[in-house]
Formats: sequence, structure tokens, C-alpha cells
Amino acid sequence: MSELIHVAVKYRALLLNGARVTLIVSLLTILFGLFFGVLMAFLKMSKVKALRALANIYVEFIRGTPVLVQIFLVYYGLPLMGVEIPSIVVAGFDISRILSGTLALVINTTAYVCEIVRGGIESIDYGQTEGALALGMSPARAMMAIVFPQAMKNILPSLGNEFITIIKTSSQISVIGIADLMYTADTIRGISFKPMEPLIIVALIYFLMTFVISFMLRQAEKRMRKGYAR
Repeated sequence: MSELIHVAVKYRALLLNGARVTLIVSLLTILFGLFFGVLMAFLKMSKVKALRALANIYVEFIRGTPVLVQIFLVYYGLPLMGVEIPSIVVAGFDISRILSGTLALVINTTAYVCEIVRGGIESIDYGQTEGALALGMSPARAMMAIVFPQAMKNILPSLGNEFITIIKTSSQISVIGIADLMYTADTIRGISFKPMEPLIIVALIYFLMTFVISFMLRQAEKRMRKGYAR
């Protein structure tokens, strides 16, 4: 225990920096992954066959390939396609690497959120939509005002699990040199010659992050259940 405390105190600046990077990447991935995941879900349920086909191909390919491969494809593939992200360092962060890693995670998360949202929407009885249409609502308004809010209540636990997975999966962006928590752990191991202590400390930090997210989601679920009970 004393060695853990010694390593944590001595390298606290590195650990805090790594935690900031992990939180920034995870938060951006959650926000953009949720936005594009919802859009992809609507495309997958579209009446336009071409849009459904494109959405299906995207989801199946992303879910069928490892996230580590996707990170490398984005990081090395963008320059080959002529997309150059300037290597700008802001507050000690290499923006180009962070953007590449975040983009890869967003691409991955979009596919999973798409399936979660689609399943939630399709779980709502079609009678809800028929009732809204009978009241004179347009199909789009019926979806957004009646079906989608109920679906969100149903899928919140699954979305919460996905958000927790994002935090843990973000550790893989360390392979392209992003100084997140996992990269920080390897750095500390190299300069301290202590193989286990940095990993244990980083594991505890990941646990703290995921525990806080889990707690917040449980509170949100309780409030939603109380709201519907009224």
C-alpha cells in the first residue's frame, strides 16, 4: 500500500493529465456517438431501401471488426486519403492524435448506439404511433413527441452500459501515442521500474470514473421512473 501511495503522489501530475485526456476523449465520444447513433438508427428504420442498406452495412462492418483496427485505420488512413489534421499542441495535448482517436471511437460507438436506439424504438407498441396519428400528428411529430421519449426511458440502462464501455475502450487509443491513462501507466512503469503499481493506480482511477457514471445513471433512472409513476 505504501508503494502505491508513493507512486501516486510522485507521478500525480502525469496521472491527472492522463485522466483529463481520458475524460475529454470519452465525453466527446459519448456526445457525438449518441448524436450520430440516433441519426443512424433513423436511417436504419427508413423507408428508403438505399438508406437502410447503407446503415446496415455500416453497423455490421463496425460491429464485426475490432476497435483497435478501426483506430489504426483512421489514424493512418486519413493522411492517405489526403485529410491532414494539423499537429497542434494545446495545453500539452496533441490535437491531431486526440481527434484521430476520438473519431475512431465515435465511428465505433455510433454503430452500437444505433442498435440500442433502434431496438428501443421498435419495442414501443405501434398502437402508440397509431393513436398519435389519429390525433392529427404527423409521423415525424408522433415519433419525436410520443415514441422517442418512451424509447429513451427503456434504453437508458443499455446506453449507460455503452457509456461505461466507452471509458474503458478509450484505453486503446494509447497505441497511437495519445497520453491517456493507459499511456501514462506505461510511461510511469518505464521510468519507475515498477511494473504493477502504476497499473493498479490506473485501474482504480478507471473504476472511479465508471462508478460515478453508473451512480449518475441510476439516479437518472430513478427520477424517470418516478416521473412516469405520476
